[in-house]
Amino acid sequence: MLSDIAAWVQDVIERLGAVGVALLVVLENVFPPIPSEIVLPFAGFVAQRGDGSVIVMIIAATIGAVVGALILYGVAAIIGPVRLTAFITRFGRWFGVKPADLVRAEQWFDRHAVAAVLLGRCVPLIRSVVSVPAGFRRMNIVPFVLYTALGSAVWNTALIGAGAILGDQWERVEPYVATLQYVVIAAIVVFVVRFAATKLRRRA
Repeated sequence: MLSDIAAWVQDVIERLGAVGVALLVVLENVFPPIPSEIVLPFAGFVAQRGDGSVIVMIIAATIGAVVGALILYGVAAIIGPVRLTAFITRFGRWFGVKPADLVRAEQWFDRHAVAAVLLGRCVPLIRSVVSVPAGFRRMNIVPFVLYTALGSAVWNTALIGAGAILGDQWERVEPYVATLQYVVIAAIVVFVVRFAATKLRRRA
């Protein structure tokens, strides 16, 4: 499946150029199986080959990232904190999460919203997800768009630039991104285990 997606991604960029990159990044934000570690380095390779501009590719990818983030933000904002609280109140015990935990998480996000969005856009797996709590908390849309654009521009520049530098060896970028993803997954697992252990100790 992934090889088919990779082939399709390359075909879209070959046919549509920067417009294809923007559209793919929008999809990548809302449909994770489309991997940015293929879209962006290949866009850099295409630009380096002479079929586009690296700067234009970065701008297109950043616009796509903002649009995709706004879609997730909008969905979360429509669901809203009231429905989320009702869901946690009813089903949260199955996940070991109480309404008080949700309140603390919301308070943390309110205090660190700027850093969460700005830095989160540079972290694999977190890049898209960070738009969801921003939507739930209805973070002010102007700083949300601004910091989403800044964080996304950093990520896009790194991967598109790497693809342009590596040229026809652009696929070498993927293993490094995969390693970073494993580090993020490990950090999430550690956090979840510590959270669960804390809950069990309190109950004991």
